[in-house]
Formats: sequence, structure tokens, C-alpha cells
Amino acid sequence: MRLETGLVANSIPTLAEQARRIEAAGYDSVVAPEAGHDPFLPMMVFAEHTQRLRFGTAVAIAFPRSPFVTAQMAWDLQRYSGGRFMLGLGTQVKGHNERRYSTAWPSPPGPRLREYILCLKAIFNTFQTNARPDYQGKHYQFTLISPFFSPGANENGQVPVYISAVNRYNCRLVGEICDGIRMHGFNTPKYTREVIIPAIKEGAEKAGRKFSDIDIVGGGFIVTGANEEEVEKAKAPVRQQISFYASTRAYFPVLEVHGWQEVGQELFRLSMEGKWPEMGKMITDEMLNEFAVVGTYDELVPKIRERYAGVLTTLDFGFGMRGPADQDRLNDMVQQLKSI
Repeated sequence: MRLETGLVANSIPTLAEQARRIEAAGYDSVVAPEAGHDPFLPMMVFAEHTQRLRFGTAVAIAFPRSPFVTAQMAWDLQRYSGGRFMLGLGTQVKGHNERRYSTAWPSPPGPRLREYILCLKAIFNTFQTNARPDYQGKHYQFTLISPFFSPGANENGQVPVYISAVNRYNCRLVGEICDGIRMHGFNTPKYTREVIIPAIKEGAEKAGRKFSDIDIVGGGFIVTGANEEEVEKAKAPVRQQISFYASTRAYFPVLEVHGWQEVGQELFRLSMEGKWPEMGKMITDEMLNEFAVVGTYDELVPKIRERYAGVLTTLDFGFGMRGPADQDRLNDMVQQLKSI
């Protein structure tokens, strides 16, 4: 199994240092989210300060950026890094697109994301082959370019496209036209088995693709510590984070698989009233154990193996480090997890 982790830092030197540590620990890839920071800016730091580590956006919000803007950044990052870049895209929800990004929401996001990716692929093809631009969709088009505005062919021109996906439509889209899925942390083994994987397989079969060619990336939350007391203390912030996602109606399908619809509705109500501190208390031990791997450091690897072996091809595994002992522990865990 391949290993991946996320990285956020407030300075270029810190980004560079942590990326080098991640590579030295044996990770296969590192990603940057769009959460308080632009996800593309760290990519150049990763490209310059690592040698073999793959890296990508996890995820960049698609609709506020035109396909051509995204294509230019992805093409250059792929060229500069010698083929190590992975483009991860997501839709976000209507409220954030309209009220945070000032981006129109004219129709359901799934079909628009399909067009967005097809338009991206058409742009990449023109960059690589100088083919005449001729993509025309309902929402996006690419029908004009001149040599001055084309970056030209790239020996590492195949840019892998991943999307985050929760609902069945986008999971089928992964199978049809994407290189991989970045499963949201708000996920459970039951939802993965019963909804996500079957939908990806359905999309792959429709497109005549092999399911085995699609990278299944996931991992979820981790609650851990050196002993049971530390594990217990680590539960509260994770409960809070789970409650935040569970209050978002776009993620209700995950709750519905478990019969937790009423919890989601109540959390949504509390979020509208701004009662954030109360929300974490609604996440029961049963729910916590579905959304998170819970255990001491010594228990983590066996529990992760039981949960994800045979399901994921890339494990998103983050582990906070507070000193040299934690670095040694992480290095050991990474090697064990890669053997799964």
C-alpha cells in the first residue's frame, strides 16, 4: 500500500523542511488542502525540495478557477517536477461557492464537474499535441488558442486527475474519467463498501476501464496516544470535527447508511444557531469508532490493516510529531503500513 499525508505550514522554510522529513520517512506522496491557504502555492516548494515524493492538491476547489487557469498550473507543475504532480479537484457546496468564492452555482455540481474534467483533458491534449481546440460543453468551452499562449509539449504531459467524491454520481465519475478518488475523511468502512466502491466500479465498467487502474485514496480520522489516557483526551477534538462535517447536508448520505439521519438534522440545526461547542457531544462512541481508527500507538497499525487492507491503494496517514521519538515511531509505522 502506498502512503500519503497532508502538509500545511506558514512559511516556505517550514514547508521545505517538513516535506523533506516526509520523504525521508518513506512516504510516497504529500498533499496540500485548500483550507485557509491556496493549495497550489506549496507545490513548487515540494517540487524543489524533494526528489522522488509525489505531491498534489487535496483538493483544489474547481469552479472558482476556470479549466484553462487550472490546466496551466497543473501543466507547469508537472513539467517542473519531472512528472510528480497530481491534480486533485473538488466541488465544495453551494453556499461556499456563492458566498465565500463569489462563484455562480447555476446547476447541480456533478455534471458540471464532468464537463470541467473533460475540458481540462482537451486542453492538456492541445498543449501536448497542438491539436485544434474544439471542446464545447454546456458550461465550459475551449475553442481558441494561439502558439503564444500554449506552453507546448511536455515529456511528463500526463497529469493524473483525482476528485473528492461522496455521492454516487461523482463516484461513478471517478470510474469513468478520473485517475483516482480522494475519499473524504468523513467516511466509514460501511459507506465505502456499500456505496463508493460499487459506484466507481459501475463507472469504470461503463467506460471500459479497469477498476484496478484507479487509485483509491482514503484514511479518515485517527485518535491515538501513548496510552489509554492520552487516547481518551484525543477523542474530544475529533468528535468536534466529525460533528462539523455531519452538520453539512451534502454529507448526509454517509449518515443515512448507518441510520443516523436524525443526528445530522439536529447537528445542522445547532450549526445554524452557532452552537458549535454543543455539537461534538452528539458524536457517540459508536459513531466515533466508525469514522476514526481509535487506539494507542502500538494498536494503530493492526487496526489500520484490518480496516483498509484490500480496500485502499493509497493510505492517507497523518501522525503528529512532537520530538525525535515520534519521528522514529512514525518511520517504523510507515514501513509497516507500506507492507500491507
